[in-house]
Amino acid sequence: MSVAAQPLTEDDGPLSVWWLRTILIVMVLGFAGLLAITQKAYTNAPPIPAQVVDAQGATLFTGADISDGQAVFLKYGLMANGSIWGHGAYLGPDYSAAALHRMGQDAANAIALQQYQKPMTELSLSQQAAVRAETAVTLKTNRYDAASGTLQLTAAETAAYRQQIPYWTDYFRHPERNAGLKKGLIEDPIELHQFTAFVTWAAWVSVANRPGENYSYTNNFPYDPSVGNLPTGDAVFWSAMSLIVLLVGIAAVLLAFGKFDYLGWISHDKHVHPQVLPGRSSAGQNALLKFFVVVALLFLAQTLVGGAVAHYRADPGSFYGFQLETIFPSNLMRTWHLQLAIFWIATAYVAAALFLARTLSKEEPGWFAWGAHTLFAAFVLVIGGSLLGEWLGISQLLGQWWFWVGNQGWEYLELGRIWQYLLVIALFGWFVMLWRLLRTETLVEPSAKPLVKMFMLAALAIPVFYIPALFFGAKTNFTVVDTWRFWIVHLWVEGFFEFFATTVVALTFYQLGLTRRNVALRVIYLDAILYFGGGLIGTGHHWYFTGHTSFNMALAAMISVLEVVPLTLLTLDAWDFVRTTKGECDICNKRVTVPHKWTFYFLMAVGFWNFVGAGVFGFLVNLPIVSYYEVGTQITATHAHSALMGVFGMLAIALMVFVLRQTTDEAHWPGIEKYIKVAFWGTNVGLAMMILMSLFPSGVFQFWDVIQHGYWHARSLEFIGSERALIIEWLRLPGDLVFIFLGAVPLVIASIKGYLGMRTANKEMAVVGA
Repeated sequence: MSVAAQPLTEDDGPLSVWWLRTILIVMVLGFAGLLAITQKAYTNAPPIPAQVVDAQGATLFTGADISDGQAVFLKYGLMANGSIWGHGAYLGPDYSAAALHRMGQDAANAIALQQYQKPMTELSLSQQAAVRAETAVTLKTNRYDAASGTLQLTAAETAAYRQQIPYWTDYFRHPERNAGLKKGLIEDPIELHQFTAFVTWAAWVSVANRPGENYSYTNNFPYDPSVGNLPTGDAVFWSAMSLIVLLVGIAAVLLAFGKFDYLGWISHDKHVHPQVLPGRSSAGQNALLKFFVVVALLFLAQTLVGGAVAHYRADPGSFYGFQLETIFPSNLMRTWHLQLAIFWIATAYVAAALFLARTLSKEEPGWFAWGAHTLFAAFVLVIGGSLLGEWLGISQLLGQWWFWVGNQGWEYLELGRIWQYLLVIALFGWFVMLWRLLRTETLVEPSAKPLVKMFMLAALAIPVFYIPALFFGAKTNFTVVDTWRFWIVHLWVEGFFEFFATTVVALTFYQLGLTRRNVALRVIYLDAILYFGGGLIGTGHHWYFTGHTSFNMALAAMISVLEVVPLTLLTLDAWDFVRTTKGECDICNKRVTVPHKWTFYFLMAVGFWNFVGAGVFGFLVNLPIVSYYEVGTQITATHAHSALMGVFGMLAIALMVFVLRQTTDEAHWPGIEKYIKVAFWGTNVGLAMMILMSLFPSGVFQFWDVIQHGYWHARSLEFIGSERALIIEWLRLPGDLVFIFLGAVPLVIASIKGYLGMRTANKEMAVVGA
């Protein structure tokens, strides 16, 4: 199972200490900036008034109502239906934008009646223009008194607020008009009052000028000219500056690649003949194979649920004649869609890491097999328990335990708090297993120690940087929560998962004999420098419009654009990957048997989708001025699907294929390989069809509608239910079918055949041994 010993060369000596020093400098500076932004989230977060009163001083609602309303929003899984300040799901409206626009309409009508004794629709054009200007001034004026904690609304604003409760009461009654929520989801008058208080506060935060500034707490998001919300100068200026930084960054890295020709994945100065041969897996490695059966089943479940979510957007009134929302409402489907994606990808990484670690260890410890069984049981408990809890929580069957056992309600972090604690414990247990396997005295190749150290640091970061998910509750200020939430969504997933993935690929290449140790180390070091150089402070590009100040916008816009730089380098290694799969040694020009052809194909897919999803679409949404108009539209969904599935998903499948090949002998592999081949083309072609035929065109159409009519309109049923929008939504169906039946289903068949084949081989060996 180990790499055959090769003669030492200069490339096996120690690397310059400045690699690690540079990584340390980048991370210190990056975390310093990120922590500064995070600290400012606490001090600059939009205030929650102790009480909100009308012009006569009568209380309309309190700060407790706002906080309780946020809990209602989460308890009923509404972040998996719509969004607040652009963050959440895209099935329903952006609640803050919808409330703000209705507030503007109702306030304008109240002003029209007060000044002209006529409703807005009966005024002349000049009178309407005057009323709109007066409405914008009224809403933009911040009447919050920090000393007393009192927010006073004008008569027009009070009249607008009173119209909100009947509007939202009616919204929750009709599944066909709310994207498939359970009929009569919220009917309790107290909860409706609290929910309305929360969305009214979110709308006020969106429009009222931050003290001392001429823009709102959310930097004038959402775009709605009728209430005076227009893009700020900061959004335009820092977008332009970030383009300069991007060009300089790309030029600097391409210069480095031109000067140092030893950068890149594949070693060309050595005989390339894979040394880790398939069909020779140990008992402990075989115990890990069941993880990948679960991975494939979860992947299939996620695709089916994703299809249901897409159907809710295209036809929320019925599911081919069946009222699906009575059992599986859209917010539950959307919650499961995200959680299943995280679970199957993370499970693949965890199992593959243990499998690779075993190849580096001299011999298998006695605890390894039962440790794998225990970890498997823990993952099944967390995955199954949390998914069931989310169903029960959204169905309101858990009472006060909804937050702890059911559905917390925060997008990407929906699983109940108890399941989060168990997940962290399981991940730390996984790390302990890796550490015990990879102690220096247990390594087959002591020279691999530097690679192992980076692998272990990356593995440790996985449980450590999930811990911020435990830092907030259901009633914590939304701005503060969204700050910590993206420590997970961006920093954990796009940062440390990316770093961990790089170390896993490097170890795989090293074990296959395709690269020397120092070549792999340079790639890990360079990726760490580039990813963390842009990715740490770059987390702030998610916070442009969630209650942070322009300080975050300036810093995040300038730095986050550097996240694109390492992705452009993927194209430089593309031909190396193609040539390697063709199986020819650069030195001896002899035919090479490459047993992991399809692993390489999926790794090439990772590179392609990384460039397209994280590079092209990621760059687009990073620019503040673009993000201002597009956040929460289908362009964001385009980026999310092509990056999450295309990068992390394809890598997870690549690792699955690697393990399946390693645990299958030559005689049985052809029966599995044919399904892997179909799955490769099915997943990639299906994903491309989804994006090109539906997601991206839908996003462009929606982006244009934001510019033409305002953000609220592009997120409304009026737009999503329009004829052209529905045609584009239905065009997603062919891609979904290809992805499910030619992508996910063949992977399930391949994983089951691999698992059953392993068990059959073990039984045959036991009979021979007896």
